[in-house]
Amino acid sequence: MDLRKLKTLIDLVSESNVSELEITEAEGKVRIVKGGVPLATAVYAPVAAAAPAPGAMPAQGPATPAAGSAPAAAPAEPTGFVVKSPMVGTFYRAASPGAKPFIEVGQKVNEGDTLCIIEAMKILNEIDAEKSGTVVQVLGENGQAVEYGQPLFVIE
Repeated sequence: MDLRKLKTLIDLVSESNVSELEITEAEGKVRIVKGGVPLATAVYAPVAAAAPAPGAMPAQGPATPAAGSAPAAAPAEPTGFVVKSPMVGTFYRAASPGAKPFIEVGQKVNEGDTLCIIEAMKILNEIDAEKSGTVVQVLGENGQAVEYGQPLFVIE
Protein backbone atom coordinates (compact mmCIF):
# COMPACT_ATOMS: atom_id res chain seq x y z
CA MET A 1 0.00 0.00 0.00
CA ASP A 2 1.48 3.35 -0.96
CA LEU A 3 2.02 6.13 1.56
CA ARG A 4 -0.51 8.53 -0.01
CA LYS A 5 -3.29 5.98 0.38
CA LEU A 6 -2.20 5.22 3.93
CA LYS A 7 -2.18 8.94 4.86
CA THR A 8 -5.63 9.36 3.32
CA LEU A 9 -6.95 6.47 5.42
CA ILE A 10 -5.43 7.90 8.59
CA ASP A 11 -7.00 11.30 7.85
CA LEU A 12 -10.40 9.69 7.22
CA VAL A 13 -10.29 7.80 10.54
CA SER A 14 -9.17 10.86 12.51
CA GLU A 15 -11.94 13.06 11.05
CA SER A 16 -14.76 10.53 11.46
CA ASN A 17 -16.54 8.71 14.27
CA VAL A 18 -14.78 5.49 13.27
CA SER A 19 -12.48 4.27 16.04
CA GLU A 20 -10.76 1.47 14.15
CA LEU A 21 -10.17 0.58 10.51
CA GLU A 22 -8.55 -2.58 9.18
CA ILE A 23 -7.82 -3.11 5.49
CA THR A 24 -6.38 -6.25 3.93
CA GLU A 25 -4.97 -6.14 0.42
CA ALA A 26 -2.66 -8.36 -1.59
CA GLU A 27 0.38 -6.35 -0.40
CA GLY A 28 -0.48 -6.76 3.25
CA LYS A 29 -2.74 -5.70 6.07
CA VAL A 30 -3.11 -2.26 7.72
CA ARG A 31 -4.91 -1.56 11.00
CA ILE A 32 -5.53 2.02 12.14
CA VAL A 33 -6.83 2.60 15.67
CA LYS A 34 -7.91 6.05 16.81
CA GLY A 35 -6.03 6.89 20.02
CA GLY A 36 -9.01 7.85 22.21
CA VAL A 37 -11.13 4.69 21.84
CA PRO A 38 -9.27 1.48 21.03
CA LEU A 39 -11.64 -1.30 19.93
CA ALA A 40 -10.22 -3.85 22.36
CA THR A 41 -11.59 -1.71 25.19
CA ALA A 42 -15.06 -1.78 23.64
CA VAL A 43 -15.15 -5.58 23.62
CA TYR A 44 -15.16 -6.34 27.37
CA ALA A 45 -11.38 -6.12 27.68
CA PRO A 46 -9.82 -6.43 31.15
CA VAL A 47 -8.13 -3.35 32.61
CA ALA A 48 -4.67 -4.80 31.95
CA ALA A 49 -5.46 -4.89 28.22
CA ALA A 50 -7.07 -1.44 28.11
CA ALA A 51 -4.11 -0.03 26.14
CA PRO A 52 -3.85 -2.18 22.99
CA ALA A 53 -1.60 0.40 21.34
CA PRO A 54 0.91 -2.22 20.09
CA GLY A 55 -1.57 -3.13 17.32
CA ALA A 56 -1.91 0.52 16.37
CA MET A 57 0.46 2.42 14.13
CA PRO A 58 3.36 4.08 15.98
CA ALA A 59 2.14 7.52 14.88
CA GLN A 60 -0.95 7.10 17.07
CA GLY A 61 0.47 8.84 20.14
CA PRO A 62 -2.81 9.96 21.80
CA ALA A 63 -3.47 6.41 23.11
CA THR A 64 -0.87 6.83 25.85
CA PRO A 65 -2.29 10.06 27.37
CA ALA A 66 -5.83 8.62 27.27
CA ALA A 67 -4.68 5.56 29.22
CA GLY A 68 -2.72 7.78 31.61
CA SER A 69 -5.74 9.97 32.37
CA ALA A 70 -7.89 7.06 33.62
CA PRO A 71 -6.28 6.84 37.09
CA ALA A 72 -6.71 10.60 37.54
CA ALA A 73 -10.48 10.22 37.00
CA ALA A 74 -10.85 8.30 40.30
CA PRO A 75 -9.78 10.84 42.93
CA ALA A 76 -10.88 8.96 46.06
CA GLU A 77 -11.70 5.32 46.67
CA PRO A 78 -15.28 5.01 48.00
CA THR A 79 -15.86 3.01 51.20
CA GLY A 80 -18.15 -0.02 51.21
CA PHE A 81 -18.68 -2.64 48.50
CA VAL A 82 -18.11 -1.05 45.09
CA VAL A 83 -20.08 -2.38 42.13
CA LYS A 84 -17.86 -1.92 39.09
CA SER A 85 -18.77 -1.94 35.43
CA PRO A 86 -18.08 -5.38 33.91
CA MET A 87 -17.84 -3.86 30.42
CA VAL A 88 -17.48 -0.73 28.36
CA GLY A 89 -20.76 0.83 27.28
CA THR A 90 -23.43 3.40 28.06
CA PHE A 91 -24.80 3.51 31.63
CA TYR A 92 -28.57 3.76 32.18
CA ARG A 93 -30.26 3.90 35.60
CA ALA A 94 -33.71 2.97 34.23
CA ALA A 95 -35.17 0.57 31.66
CA SER A 96 -36.42 3.43 29.48
CA PRO A 97 -35.98 7.24 29.36
CA GLY A 98 -39.21 8.06 31.24
CA ALA A 99 -39.12 5.11 33.66
CA LYS A 100 -38.27 5.19 37.35
CA PRO A 101 -34.61 4.27 38.12
CA PHE A 102 -33.97 0.68 39.19
CA ILE A 103 -32.52 1.84 42.53
CA GLU A 104 -32.09 5.06 44.50
CA VAL A 105 -29.61 6.13 47.17
CA GLY A 106 -30.74 4.75 50.55
CA GLN A 107 -32.64 1.84 49.00
CA LYS A 108 -31.98 -1.69 50.24
CA VAL A 109 -30.99 -4.20 47.57
CA ASN A 110 -30.61 -7.96 47.62
CA GLU A 111 -28.01 -9.98 45.79
CA GLY A 112 -29.23 -10.42 42.22
CA ASP A 113 -31.41 -7.26 42.11
CA THR A 114 -30.98 -5.21 38.93
CA LEU A 115 -29.04 -2.00 39.61
CA CYS A 116 -28.71 -0.55 36.11
CA ILE A 117 -28.34 -1.34 32.42
CA ILE A 118 -25.19 -0.99 30.36
CA GLU A 119 -25.69 -0.83 26.62
CA ALA A 120 -22.77 -2.33 24.74
CA MET A 121 -22.78 -2.94 20.99
CA LYS A 122 -26.58 -2.40 20.83
CA ILE A 123 -27.17 -5.04 23.51
CA LEU A 124 -28.76 -4.06 26.83
CA ASN A 125 -27.00 -5.81 29.73
CA GLU A 126 -28.62 -5.77 33.16
CA ILE A 127 -26.09 -5.29 35.95
CA ASP A 128 -27.13 -7.08 39.14
CA ALA A 129 -26.11 -6.51 42.75
CA GLU A 130 -23.31 -8.84 43.77
CA LYS A 131 -24.02 -8.23 47.45
CA SER A 132 -27.04 -7.36 49.61
CA GLY A 133 -27.08 -4.06 51.46
CA THR A 134 -28.04 -0.40 51.20
CA VAL A 135 -27.07 1.75 48.23
CA VAL A 136 -25.09 4.69 49.62
CA GLN A 137 -23.78 6.19 46.37
CA VAL A 138 -24.60 6.19 42.66
CA LEU A 139 -21.36 7.01 40.86
CA GLY A 140 -22.49 6.57 37.25
CA GLU A 141 -24.14 9.36 35.28
CA ASN A 142 -27.27 8.36 33.35
CA GLY A 143 -26.62 8.17 29.62
CA GLN A 144 -22.84 8.54 30.01
CA ALA A 145 -20.14 6.18 28.76
CA VAL A 146 -18.51 3.91 31.32
CA GLU A 147 -15.24 2.00 31.16
CA TYR A 148 -14.43 -1.53 32.24
CA GLY A 149 -13.86 -1.58 36.01
CA GLN A 150 -15.31 1.90 36.56
CA PRO A 151 -17.13 2.18 39.93
CA LEU A 152 -20.89 2.55 39.45
CA PHE A 153 -22.46 2.06 42.90
CA VAL A 154 -21.40 1.77 46.54
CA ILE A 155 -23.32 -0.69 48.72
CA GLU A 156 -22.90 -0.98 52.49
